[in-house]
Amino acid sequence: MRNLYAIIVAGGRGSRMGSELPKQFLPIGGEPVLMRTLETFYNYNPQMQLLLVLPADQQTYWAQLCAEQHFTIPHRVVNGGERRFHSVLHALALVEGEGLVAVHDGVRPFVHPDTIDRCFGSAYEHGAAIPVVDVVDSMREVSDGNSKAVPRANYRLVQTPQVFDIALLKKAYLQPFQPSFTDDASVVEALGHEIALTEGNRENIKITTPFDLIIAEALLASCTI
Repeated sequence: MRNLYAIIVAGGRGSRMGSELPKQFLPIGGEPVLMRTLETFYNYNPQMQLLLVLPADQQTYWAQLCAEQHFTIPHRVVNGGERRFHSVLHALALVEGEGLVAVHDGVRPFVHPDTIDRCFGSAYEHGAAIPVVDVVDSMREVSDGNSKAVPRANYRLVQTPQVFDIALLKKAYLQPFQPSFTDDASVVEALGHEIALTEGNRENIKITTPFDLIIAEALLASCTI
């Protein structure tokens, strides 16, 4: 049997949210964002092993939240690292055997099960798959104080979960960190492995600002997820 893992990365401090409470702990509909994210993956596949990456100084608070909310979804907590790259590296130490591993932003609670399914299916076939959505706004490239229009049809917005063959992702994370590693796909791509693109879902927003919280509450109220 192939092993299935999901690494949920939650290392935010809430600076852009303007809140002392880290964004992953803020409530949506009365439930912390991070709990909704874990529930989404558990509901997709209860057999999937969930690894939650949190800064060490946030883990006591998380344990208190779980007790208060009677949150019992099985998961293991992993210490976060200096950067997202190092946080994922810490979690990969607990990933074993053959199979697939997803890496997902803890503050993306509205990923659709169909999106998760497409990513796992494509990664099973290609070894590496990420969800993307079309760019709907006009775009300009800025360089040396100047700008020029670029064709938006040539670009996609990248989401998570990004799903990979376990052996491939572990090999990729043997590389030294580089500033160009902005997500897991960029780490794998540095090995020369092609990344398959799958259809994401527009609701799969990353909650980082107060405006995002307003959108999140509206999404929850609409019951479209």
